[in-house]
Amino acid sequence: MKVAVVGANGQIGRHLIKLLDDNEQFNPYAIVRKEDQARSFKEEGIAASLVDLEASVEEISEGLRGADAVVFTAGSGGATDSDKTLLVDLDGAVKTMEAAKQVDIKRFIIVSALQAHHRENWNESLLPYYAAKHYADKELERSGLTYTIIRPGGLLNENGTGKVSAAENLSRGSIPREDVAKAIYASLTEEHTYNRGFDLISGNKPIEEAIKEI
Repeated sequence: MKVAVVGANGQIGRHLIKLLDDNEQFNPYAIVRKEDQARSFKEEGIAASLVDLEASVEEISEGLRGADAVVFTAGSGGATDSDKTLLVDLDGAVKTMEAAKQVDIKRFIIVSALQAHHRENWNESLLPYYAAKHYADKELERSGLTYTIIRPGGLLNENGTGKVSAAENLSRGSIPREDVAKAIYASLTEEHTYNRGFDLISGNKPIEEAIKEI
């Protein structure tokens, strides 16, 4: 399975690329926005393509062509204003969905945010971010793609434990980025995660077991 990782240069993306590269069942494909990022992946033996999420659907589709699945883990980042959040986290995500359909990709995983599906639980200090995630997730649900929406809690740079709590609704919590990548990896071919979304925080169950019990 050739997996296009949109936002591959991010911390979750890099963890995921390594997991995919270590398994002969998968062929990772790094989708990045800068030439030096693409060059870095290619030097590691990873296929890479330059894609600007603010470009047209047609241009994005050319970057995805040949993939069997898409993981969207891109984001505008905490240092940008709300306009970039709108253009990348929402419009960029939706254009990537449209592009995937144009080149006949069926499987699509998106990294969202804990409780993004319930407005009353949004983080008051991150309202534009949560709004972008909420509506991108809604569009994915309507897209006809075989989707999985993973909504992680507060992201940590600690080493992953491999143990999580996963459910449709969870209270506040945090999780290492490495464990988010492992959950994406486990979800790619786990049919129990098809066409559903779930919150994800650190917990006590091994990741593969947790996502089978959602």
